[in-house]
Amino acid sequence: MTHLRKKSILLLFAVFCSTVLFSAPGAGETSAAEPKRPGKSRSAAQTEEMRVIANLTTSMLSKLHYVKRDISQENSRKLFDSYLKTLDPFKLYFTQEQIDYWRLRQNALLPSLAATGDVTMAFAIFNEYLCNLEEYERFVKTQNFTAADFQTNDLYLFDRTKSDWAKNREELYTIWRQKLKNDLISIILQDRIREKEQKKEKKEASLPRKSPEERIRKRVSQFVQYNRNLEPIEVLELYLNSLARLFDPHTSYMAPRSEEDFNIGMQLSLVGIGAVLTSEDGYTKIVQIIPGGPADLDKRLKAEDRIIAVAQENGDAVDVIDMPLTKVVSMIRGTPGTRVKLTILEGVKGAKAVPVTIELTRNKVELKESEAKGEIRTIRNAAGETFNIGVITLPSFYADFQAASSGDPDYKSSTRDVRKLIDSFKKKGPLDGLVIDLRSNGGGSLQEAVSLTGLFIKEGPVVQIRDSSGRVSVYQDEDPSVEYAGPLLVMTNRLSASASEIFSGAIKDYKRGVIVGDRKTHGKGSVQTVADLGNYLRYLGYNFPAGSIKLTNAKFYRINGESTQLKGVTPDIAFPTFTDTMETGEDKLENAISWDAIREVAHTQYEPAIADTIAELRKRSDERVRNSRDFTMLKRDIAYLMKNKGKKTVTLNLEQRWKEYLREKDIYEEQNKLLHLDTLSGDRKNTRKDLYLEETLNIMNDYISLKKEGRRQSGRTVAGHQPLKQKR
Repeated sequence: MTHLRKKSILLLFAVFCSTVLFSAPGAGETSAAEPKRPGKSRSAAQTEEMRVIANLTTSMLSKLHYVKRDISQENSRKLFDSYLKTLDPFKLYFTQEQIDYWRLRQNALLPSLAATGDVTMAFAIFNEYLCNLEEYERFVKTQNFTAADFQTNDLYLFDRTKSDWAKNREELYTIWRQKLKNDLISIILQDRIREKEQKKEKKEASLPRKSPEERIRKRVSQFVQYNRNLEPIEVLELYLNSLARLFDPHTSYMAPRSEEDFNIGMQLSLVGIGAVLTSEDGYTKIVQIIPGGPADLDKRLKAEDRIIAVAQENGDAVDVIDMPLTKVVSMIRGTPGTRVKLTILEGVKGAKAVPVTIELTRNKVELKESEAKGEIRTIRNAAGETFNIGVITLPSFYADFQAASSGDPDYKSSTRDVRKLIDSFKKKGPLDGLVIDLRSNGGGSLQEAVSLTGLFIKEGPVVQIRDSSGRVSVYQDEDPSVEYAGPLLVMTNRLSASASEIFSGAIKDYKRGVIVGDRKTHGKGSVQTVADLGNYLRYLGYNFPAGSIKLTNAKFYRINGESTQLKGVTPDIAFPTFTDTMETGEDKLENAISWDAIREVAHTQYEPAIADTIAELRKRSDERVRNSRDFTMLKRDIAYLMKNKGKKTVTLNLEQRWKEYLREKDIYEEQNKLLHLDTLSGDRKNTRKDLYLEETLNIMNDYISLKKEGRRQSGRTVAGHQPLKQKR
């Protein structure tokens, strides 16, 4: 078949599809509208409002975003690829023939947006995508499988993000059948797991479920129907978000209906499961578990887990892969006291994880659960001396701004709560050391990060912020008092972000304490703002709901001049951890803003020789970890996961998949015993094991002992209790 003939057939296919949902008329063209459905009407052509929204969004992104991108052919091609990734991230529905046809027009995408706000090509591509989905739905209904189909040694490439598009429909059908087999195996394994758990708990078997084939067909039909029912503004939102993501991962366009879901963390904390969500490669991913929320109290759902289906109390699961985030959020939210079932892929297990179902009761966040908590731990050194160590766990940097602005002298804040805990520690006896646990602390108030740092230093700079125009502002601690001046350790991990990175970075730059944890923190060093498009439209003579843009307009920098972007804060002493094996962190996100540095600002060094102390602490810790049975088991399991981490395929042999599942299940159960989970004896909790905290206390023991030893040798005050040197 000649290239011209292929092009003609594709053109006919595209034109046919364009009449299904949206038209894609060019200048002066007209097209048929979709037949009206009961209760719904839809304009088939691009409306003036949509054109204005698209044009204004493009203009604001190019002018106000921290990263400046020009209207070039290269960026237009990137927009085309970004939109295809939004619609079909795993290259499951389009063929190379279809892509080649649209690629002929890719250079016009961005110039058309910038000049007139034209989005007709975006609608035409979406219509073709919808046609492909409908074809997949018909394909699924025709497929049947026998036991022999699950006894082969075939492999399924589950991650096709780096693969080529299927050359033609025949190759696409082969991929579809493999995908179906993989989906069926996942459901069969879920059923086996459920039956095994019921037997273990001696529960009665649940009512007979529909066959895996029936459940797959229903799931696919629901997904296709969802896409078929998208409103034009929702398709526009998909397209403009494809543009926004070229600037950075945290920039997005929010259609009017999506604005109410902007603060997802807050919304879910009030009337849902208590989790911050994001959308990535077609999946709804957990970014953060909100302290004190239902998911936090339940402990099973974790950051980096991906939600693939949502079911109400007695309803069937609805597939949410490729579903816009706002829709998933609306399904998860609900009346407090009602239950929701989430089918997830556990993040630590990677893309080949076996789906598991978690049922949670919706509720409001219990504020007391999200507050800073503390306890005194007593440790003993080799010489028999005992030390009192305060351990403070800080889930977030919080503050009741409304109470503070109204003049309430007792308003809640993380800084105030930490100060109270330190005071309570001191009243119980000498406080020999302090541990601040910021693991999985996703951030919060910038001002709280500054004021909390001030509890451990005299006045001085804490963080720098540079805006999109290049202006640098320095945020200072202006309180000369020091709440605690003794040995200080800060615990972080890859889920410690934003305000956590500002605090730990400042402690490190001041040489005020020692940072321990994962090899780096999250690395989110950018600042976002929300611009209401309606405010700008009024100046252009328009008045209609247009939505908002969330865009990055500034970056954080440590006082040593280094950005926290991408690199985060590296610990002085790193532990072997499972989270270090996960594909999490700012540096794993596409189009993340680059790292750079600016001029440092003058700051005090509280312990100039701390590098020598850290070297000795690291040496001792490494030796303990090397000789620890628990850490040896942990490192063995991490090595097993790392060995399989790079795999992009899974076997389509059912029994082999079951054996792999049982092997990994043993690993994660072993991990849970080693890390931060309660072990039960009868109905009572008798121990709380936290491997990393225990080693942190060992490091603190060494830290205090080294300081005492140095003080005895020098006969003077311990370095670290008073500022010694000014850094310029």
